[in-house]
Amino acid sequence: HEYSSPLCFTQSSKSEFLDKARQAREERKGYKARDRAATLIQALVRRFLCRCRLQKQIRKEVDDLFQDAGTTKSNALSIFKIARKLLFIFCQDDKLRFEKLCRSILGSMDVENEPKVWYVSLALSKDLTIPWIKQIKDLLWISCQFLKKLKPDIMQDNKLVTLYLTMLVTFTDTSTWKIVRGKGEALRPALTRICENIMGHLNQKGFYSILQILLTNGLARSRPSLTKGTLTAVFTLALRPVIAAHFSDNLLRSLLIHIMSVPAVVSHIYTITPECMTTIQTHDLLRKFILFLSCEEQCVDICVCLEGSHTLCLLGNLIHLGYLNEKVLEEEANHFVTELTDMLSYCQRYVSQKKSNLTHWHPVLGWFSQTVDYGLNESMPLVTKQLQYLWGMPVIRTLFSDVLSKKLETQEPTPPPQPTTSQNNLPVKSLFKRAFQKSASVRNILKPVGGRRVDSAEVQKVCSICVLYQTALTTLTQIRLQILTGLTYLDDLLPKLWAFICELGPQGGLKLFIECLNNDTEESKQLLAMLMLFCDCSRHLITILDDIEVYEEQISFKTEELVTISSFLNTFVYKMVWDGILENAKGEKLDLFHSVHGWLMVLYERDCRRRFSPDDNWLRKDLKPSLLFQELEKGKRRAQLLLQYIPHVIPHKNDGYDQLRRLPVNSIKGVIRVKFVNDLGVDEAGIDQDGVFKEFLEEIIKKVFNPALNLFKTTSGNERLYPSPTSYIHENHLQLFEFVGKMLGKAMYEGIVVDVPFASFFLGQVMGHHHSTFYSSIDELPSLDSEFYKNLTSIKRYDGDVGDLGLTLSYDEDVMGQLVCHELIPGGKTMPVTNENKISYIHLMAHFRMHTQIKEQTSAFIRGFRSIINPEWLHMFSTPEVQRLVSGDNAEIDLDDLKKHTVYYGGFHSSHRVIIWLWDILSSDFSSEERAMFLKFVTSCSRPPLLGFAYLKPPFSIRCVEVSDDQDTGDTLGSVLRGFFTIRKKEPGGRLPTSSTCFNLLKLPNYSKKSILRDKLRYAISMNTGFELS
Repeated sequence: HEYSSPLCFTQSSKSEFLDKARQAREERKGYKARDRAATLIQALVRRFLCRCRLQKQIRKEVDDLFQDAGTTKSNALSIFKIARKLLFIFCQDDKLRFEKLCRSILGSMDVENEPKVWYVSLALSKDLTIPWIKQIKDLLWISCQFLKKLKPDIMQDNKLVTLYLTMLVTFTDTSTWKIVRGKGEALRPALTRICENIMGHLNQKGFYSILQILLTNGLARSRPSLTKGTLTAVFTLALRPVIAAHFSDNLLRSLLIHIMSVPAVVSHIYTITPECMTTIQTHDLLRKFILFLSCEEQCVDICVCLEGSHTLCLLGNLIHLGYLNEKVLEEEANHFVTELTDMLSYCQRYVSQKKSNLTHWHPVLGWFSQTVDYGLNESMPLVTKQLQYLWGMPVIRTLFSDVLSKKLETQEPTPPPQPTTSQNNLPVKSLFKRAFQKSASVRNILKPVGGRRVDSAEVQKVCSICVLYQTALTTLTQIRLQILTGLTYLDDLLPKLWAFICELGPQGGLKLFIECLNNDTEESKQLLAMLMLFCDCSRHLITILDDIEVYEEQISFKTEELVTISSFLNTFVYKMVWDGILENAKGEKLDLFHSVHGWLMVLYERDCRRRFSPDDNWLRKDLKPSLLFQELEKGKRRAQLLLQYIPHVIPHKNDGYDQLRRLPVNSIKGVIRVKFVNDLGVDEAGIDQDGVFKEFLEEIIKKVFNPALNLFKTTSGNERLYPSPTSYIHENHLQLFEFVGKMLGKAMYEGIVVDVPFASFFLGQVMGHHHSTFYSSIDELPSLDSEFYKNLTSIKRYDGDVGDLGLTLSYDEDVMGQLVCHELIPGGKTMPVTNENKISYIHLMAHFRMHTQIKEQTSAFIRGFRSIINPEWLHMFSTPEVQRLVSGDNAEIDLDDLKKHTVYYGGFHSSHRVIIWLWDILSSDFSSEERAMFLKFVTSCSRPPLLGFAYLKPPFSIRCVEVSDDQDTGDTLGSVLRGFFTIRKKEPGGRLPTSSTCFNLLKLPNYSKKSILRDKLRYAISMNTGFELS
């Protein structure tokens, strides 16, 4: 057998022993842990079961107490004890028991002459005062927690809202406590302090947040669900801590942040519970709010806490209070204006220029970098209504009192000019307009006079008010037009603001504002904001006034004042451009430019359509065209901007056109050669040196613009052309319009003038004016149909109910014997025209007649025209100037100018008797129509060149001829001498004068008598033959 060592045996036995000992130890440890766990579980179970038994027991006691309460009165102590027990075990399942407890407590307070029943009596018990205060605090806070979750629009919830609000109202003020009546009056101070203690506790816990949630749930909706009693209770509760703390800053802050920021809360209080509004006025709350917010730090703190949307709601409520408290508004105007401006500026931080993933649509502010919750959206119409008080007449009268109190110098009334058209058929004017006509007719023309210090308190105040309204315009983007309309509603505000501007600085107005452009001081910014507001409002006013109101009734501004204003604006804009300010302008300065430029262009376009200003009113005589074109060639920015924004300041009667004509062009505008074929199918004589093409162009244009073809129609009254709405009777009518556009573009490009008088509204569309922000369809309507315009504007003036006229948002048209109804908007034929939508109806109707009806035809024409003429080239011309580019100068032919620039051949000279006879016949014997026919006979165009006969190429020429055109070989020495000395081969009495329109050349036989010359010339120009007159 194998021998084993005793040492090895001993070692293995020892390790086994140790292992067993360790295992035994771990087992004992496990047993102990299990015993402990079992004991703990048993304890927890016993505790749980004990708690359940206790809870069950307490709940049974509560239920029994409230069951018995129906038959016997519970005394205060038993209520206190049961309440303590219920609060000890309270959970959400005890809602009903808590409700019964509250009813029991409130019931105890209503019992007459039984102090032991009154729950509040325990506050006087020496041992129970502190526990009672703790209990009532707990009860009221649980009530608050329930209020937070209740929905006032649900009937069952509404009852609970009333219950818990009653608890809060009852125990935060001693006024309803029977214990303080009679002899108990001495207890009131001590009990009032207890109430203040309770309110302090609730405030720390977030009392105002609870009230805010309740108000928002009940009011931030299309129809409020809070009753008069509920709203009164909430507002009373909100005010109690503030009054108790003597309107401390801390509690005013809470009131502003949580209560006054609830959407339209003031509007609801005013409507539902006027008594609360009386309380607001009794405590002079608006003034206290204004003074609190007058500290800039506190105002910023409020805005930061509320963020954008709710700052806007607070703004609405403050404005509404201001509207209701005119005296406070007047006395605290400076603070009030500054605070509103700061709040609007704060809201502006959240306003975005465009839609993005980070923005949301806000019904007042536009794209907005915060979410807009449902309640806010539902409330916005009411909030908007509150904001509207800011530009309503009462607030404007109060804020602008310094401006409006100014008496405009008066003179003896003069009767207003009688309108050229009969106005007897128009409805009676409104009282508003009549009243203003009276005031407008008795004042002097307002002009810059100067003399008012810009650092005076009055000027500073008016400036800050203008900054407020300007900030409102840039922040409240979706109701901008409402603001402008409100600011223009008071008939004398804008003229008086202009009078105020005229008085500023030593010289008055312009010089001061030009200096402000170069300063970045706060004072300069405020003055420029005043100018900006004046421009924005005036532009809006002039845009909505029709011609009768501007020129005949002269509402707001006299036409002479419009001349002064336009001169002011023209200089201001010119300085901004030419002095290089616009090149670097951004932010406020760029906005200022667009405001002033916008008002300027509205006046300019109104003047182009119907003159109110003298000649050369718009020109800058200090602008040298040669310098301008040098700078344009060098690509100077200021020259480009001048041409882009105010081309009307450039004097056109200079070498400007000639220089512009030399700008490089593309090959589409190359030479077109024309060969005419006469009625017999034979080629007509005549070498095309532009003249033949000119006549070809005139012949085409004469045919396509003939209304009988029905491509174009003429306007009623002044017979001007525009596309026919029924041109579709031609199968290819749109291709024809495009072709006509190209031909007209080619004529303009070549400097060929054609007798085509366009309606100005159509020409405006060709120039792209209808895309301009300054464009108004209704203003252009008279150029289409003056009678229709008169009828439409009579609807605007109609003082009765427009609904009685039986109109709908549609237009009935007789199309080739059939009545066709066009809806101005989808479903328009079923929508009646009312006093509310009559302005929209007028604009929709004007837009339909001038745009919608001829949209395709106009687009095709423009497409063809712009393929030749770059639309940017037209920007420097007004509509009447473009008409002159198309048709030449419609002025009478200047015979002296023609005579001065005529060249003679074949022996003729300026003192030749035939030439003397010719000029005498043209001036004395021919009518203006015959002179135009004469000019067309020689040059192929009946109108003189735009800049005079010096610009006719080739120059106007007269040549003495002896033979017929087919025998004519040109001048010889003999023919020239014979012509010069009036030697005739034979009497040319049988021959007619002829012309070469290609050379602007009149071929005149050497007639022996003036009468023969007159008869032959008259006959020749009245014949519609081409070049074969001889």
